[in-house]
Parts: sequence; structure tokens; C-alpha cells
Amino acid sequence: MMKTMIGASLLAGSLLVSGSTAALAQTKPTLGPYGYGAVKLGMTVKQAKATGGVVQKMPGGGGCSGWDLKKFPTPKDAVGIYISPRVGLAAIFAVKGMTTPEGITIGSTAKQVKAAYPRIKKDFHGFYVITVPGNKKAYYSFGVTRGKVTEYGIALNKQDCFN
Repeated sequence: MMKTMIGASLLAGSLLVSGSTAALAQTKPTLGPYGYGAVKLGMTVKQAKATGGVVQKMPGGGGCSGWDLKKFPTPKDAVGIYISPRVGLAAIFAVKGMTTPEGITIGSTAKQVKAAYPRIKKDFHGFYVITVPGNKKAYYSFGVTRGKVTEYGIALNKQDCFN
């Protein structure tokens, strides 16, 4: 699934707003259950731009356009976000150091993923996929190599930007 995302980078994340200090809040960026900070799944291009947190990298040409979070630029031929003209912001890809609200991050073990998401299943592409807890309209997809999470992202169930 994610390997066919036109070289999409695993780059996105959010600030977990908890604790009493900004420094504490910035130590645990989270991805999910609805997106990354003000950047939310389902947003139109106009809404995403209005957050001030995204920058376009790849025009859509009538299809999905590629974007990055301003704070987390991806390499030249990659994107961190896809926005569909039909469903809005369709997917956000994680960057190293980000976590899901359940504590899974790049580098977590497959055992930790299965403990955090007991009903997770492997899809036909070899990715572990689960409905996002708290958001039945989205799913997480985790790429695992040699027992460790190497990539993950959040996407709308109805996304139409990649297989």
C-alpha cells in the first residue's frame, strides 16, 4: 500500500498538546486520530492552506496534489501529504520521532504494534493495517521490516490517491 505511494515520504506529525509547558508539548508530536495539529484529514486544499502549516510540492493536474507540512519538508521527489479533489486531505505520513496516540513510532517493534492494536491485520501488500482508534473513517498503515516499524501513516478509508 504505502510502497506504491509514488515515492511518498513518511513525513508528517503533530504536537501533542498536553502538560503545562510548551516545551513538554513539543516533545511528543502525534499523528492521529484526525491528522496533525490543525491539519486534518478531509480538509479541502483551501482549508489546509488556511492552517498556514502546509506547502504545495506537486500539482494535482485534476487528481491528487502533493504537499508537505512546513515544519517537516520532504526530499525533492517525495511528499508528506496527499490532498484529493474528491475526498480532501487523504493521507499524512509520519516522520521519525512522531507517535500515534497509542505510543507507536518509527522504530517500535511489531510486538509493540500488536499490543497497541490487538485487532491489527496484515494486508496483501504486507503492511499492518487497523482502523484508527477514535476515527472509524481512517486507518493506520505500518510498514515493518525485521520486526521494527520503518514507516507509517494515516489515511482516509475512502482516499483515492494511491493503492
